[in-house]
Amino acid sequence: MFDTLKSRIFQGEQFIKDIQNAPMREQFRGLPVLKSTNCDSCKKCLDVCPTGALNINPLSIDMGKCTFCGMCRNVCDRNAINFSNFYKLASTSKENLIINDRTTKEIFYKTAIEVRKEITSMFSKSLKLRQVSAGGCNGCEMELNATSNVNFDMGRFGIDFVASPRHADGIVITGPITKNMAYALEDCYKATPDPKIVILCGTCAISGGVYQNSDETDRNFLGKYKIDLYIPGCPVHPLTFINGILDFIKSLK
Repeated sequence: MFDTLKSRIFQGEQFIKDIQNAPMREQFRGLPVLKSTNCDSCKKCLDVCPTGALNINPLSIDMGKCTFCGMCRNVCDRNAINFSNFYKLASTSKENLIINDRTTKEIFYKTAIEVRKEITSMFSKSLKLRQVSAGGCNGCEMELNATSNVNFDMGRFGIDFVASPRHADGIVITGPITKNMAYALEDCYKATPDPKIVILCGTCAISGGVYQNSDETDRNFLGKYKIDLYIPGCPVHPLTFINGILDFIKSLK
């Protein structure tokens, strides 16, 4: 018993108390910071980008396509492309994920998520989600598992993952949606009771990522059903996911 107490005191509090203002390590690649005045249109960044997330006329990055690999920053000799460690990247609009040189973290965060009263009234107390791995590499899936560990403890906000879509308020999709998973995904969607929300989590889910031109994907689901929330990342950080969900359902801004 005394060893247990001693260990508890030594370890301290492992959970993050203030999840909305948690510090992020400097090395984390979050919201892009662009300086179009520094860009000389050399196109080096376009050549190394694996997903076509960049545009140089005008200079912009689509976070829905970006893998946050940092190669564009590494080849840019004029310091036109950088990444901040700002991790609140979720948006209710796919268009808002396109970042240009006028985008600051304050502007992005203020406008990215449109809070809807019906969502807040239905899901602010409790939100149960069914996660569907639609052909992903397991990177985003591992990070989503971490949201429920002792550090992030997403369950304290009433947000949990459930085993059955019949117990869920919505689904979280990871992966590019392969042909093998297309039917299973739609089946899961139809098994989830109405009203429900659909969340795309990770670059592969939002745009197809590095698999966007693959013949083995079937992304027709995205054209048939409304997407409520886009959470970019490759993989998505637990803090990005939790804060995105909280801003979407709890009107905390």
